[in-house]
Amino acid sequence: MDLRPGFTGNTLDRADRVRHQPELLEAALADAGARLLVLDGLDPILDEDGRLTWTDLAEAQGELLFLGYDQGVPRFVSALPDDMPVPMGRSLAMFALLDRFAAPDAANYAAARSLVFWHGRHRFCANCGSPTRISHAGWGRHCPHCGAEHFPRVEPVVIMLAESGDKALLGRQPSWPPGRYSALAGFLEVGEAIEEAVRRETCEESGIRVGAVRYVASQPWPFPASLMVACIGEALNDEIAIDANELEDARWFTRDEVRQALARDPAAPFIAPPPYAIAHTLLTAWAEGA
Repeated sequence: MDLRPGFTGNTLDRADRVRHQPELLEAALADAGARLLVLDGLDPILDEDGRLTWTDLAEAQGELLFLGYDQGVPRFVSALPDDMPVPMGRSLAMFALLDRFAAPDAANYAAARSLVFWHGRHRFCANCGSPTRISHAGWGRHCPHCGAEHFPRVEPVVIMLAESGDKALLGRQPSWPPGRYSALAGFLEVGEAIEEAVRRETCEESGIRVGAVRYVASQPWPFPASLMVACIGEALNDEIAIDANELEDARWFTRDEVRQALARDPAAPFIAPPPYAIAHTLLTAWAEGA
């Protein structure tokens, strides 16, 4: 059973040493084989085989960010030019590309996109409001006014199934395609453990109280830069009371019904999340008894 979520399997050696030794960064930039990831804003340009496109560093439109080495080849991506607005959300083109990604290119793209997005959103110091400068080979920003150092952060999100015997709880949001149901999810809050967030979010959204919680897998989700933490929790009650601000519907589905949906059986009672989503991994794990 393959439980590797989408956007995992990164092949880059991130070479932390380069971030701290300017002479190593200069050598990587001067390497004749160094390659630049081609992006359209934040979207990748894929070839007909679903592979990422790379070009010469001379094609960069913004400051270069060092991604790492792949088989000894230095890899970079351009920060967005300072006068370019940061694209928010996912473009329509991005939705069409998600099913075409060749692994592990999706993982390498996830790292690059999240890094570029972070730089675009942190052009000014959160401490004093002054313009910041790229530092640490692209893995940080420095404020020359107050000296503050800023580094990329991920936003942790719990995504979970509540299980009751042979049933799992799934919900749907009104913006999703008709018939699609998926795992419940929500951001961790400050001062909260993963298990506590699973219990809180499940109860808030569905009225289902959760006891024991077990971890299944995690996924770097690059829209914009989250870490999805997939868990399964033991339901302590069965009666659903949804929060209409969060969900359109929530239902219990049996293991056989989940297997039908994962197999894309036309007779399945719901449409499963796509394979690149960790919700698909989570449902697969639960359906197979993991």
